[in-house]
Amino acid sequence: MGKLAFIFPGQASQYVGMGKDWFSAFPVAKEMFEYADRVMGYSLSSICFNGPEDELRQTRVTQPAIFIHSMVVARWLKEKGIQPDFTAGHSLGEYSALVAAGGGDFQSVFPVVQRRGELMQKAGTQYPGTMAAVIGLTFEEVTDVCQEASSAGVVVPANVNSPGQVAISGSIEGVRKAMEIAKNKGARRVQELVVSGAFHSPLMLPAQEGLSQALNRLELKVPRVPVVVNVTAEPVSSVEILRESLKNQLISPVLWEPSVRKMVELEVDRMVEVGPGKVLQGLVRRISPEVQLFGCDTVEQASELLSNF
Repeated sequence: MGKLAFIFPGQASQYVGMGKDWFSAFPVAKEMFEYADRVMGYSLSSICFNGPEDELRQTRVTQPAIFIHSMVVARWLKEKGIQPDFTAGHSLGEYSALVAAGGGDFQSVFPVVQRRGELMQKAGTQYPGTMAAVIGLTFEEVTDVCQEASSAGVVVPANVNSPGQVAISGSIEGVRKAMEIAKNKGARRVQELVVSGAFHSPLMLPAQEGLSQALNRLELKVPRVPVVVNVTAEPVSSVEILRESLKNQLISPVLWEPSVRKMVELEVDRMVEVGPGKVLQGLVRRISPEVQLFGCDTVEQASELLSNF
C-alpha cells in the first residue's frame, strides 16, 4: 500500500460557519477555540461560526481562523489513530502541517500565526499591492511576463498552484501590466484576486522581520514525519531548515505543484485535505489525478472518512 499525506489549506478557504459543528461535537475543539479566543483578545470563534464575512476575510482574522479549524480536525484524526507519512500546507497551511507532523505544538504556534496575519495585513496597508491568477501559461512563461512587466512596478510569480495555473503578486501597477502582457502572450484567462496585499512578494519584506523574530522564539522539535515545504518542495525534518523555510516563505513563491509531485514520487497515493474547503483537492486533481483524495472539513465528512481508513 502507498503512503498517506495530510495537506492543509491556506487563505481563501475560510467560510462563515467553519468549525461550528466541531465545537459542538468534539470537547477538545471547544477547549482549543476557547484558547484561541483568549489569545486573540476577542471572540474568534464567534466570527468563524457566525461572521460577518467581511470580518472573517481580514487577513489578521482569516489566518488564525483557518489554522485553528485545521488543528481541531488534525487533533481528531490523531485521536482516531490516522497518522500521515508526510504533511504539506499551502502558504499559511504550512504552520498546520508543521504541528500535525509533530514539529511544534498548537498552543505555541497559534500566537505566531496570529502575528503573521497581523504583520501581513499591516504590510498590505503600508505597501498596497495585489495578486492575479494567470491560467494557461507555464511557470517559465509567467516568470518572463513578470520580468517584462517589472519596469511598471514590482511583480513576481507567487503561487505555482497546478499545471497552467500560476498566481502573480506585487504592486498594483506591476501586476496590472503583467496581466496585460500575459493576455497578449496567449493566457487563457487572467483574473485579479481579492486579496489584502501582495503576498509572497518583496512587498511582504516589512512583515518578514517581525515574523522572523516570532519564529526565532518559537520552540520547535524534530517532526515525526517530514514536512514538504513550500520554498523548495522538498521533505524536511530539520528544525533549523523548517524555521528558515517559514521565514523565507513569506517572500518566496509557494511551489504547490512541485510539492504534490514530490509526494507522489515518494509513493504517496492518498491525500486528506485537513481543514476548511476543498481548494487543494481541486489543485491535486489537476496535478496528479491518480491520487485518491479525501476532504476532512466537517464532522460529517470526518465520519465518512473513517470508513476508508
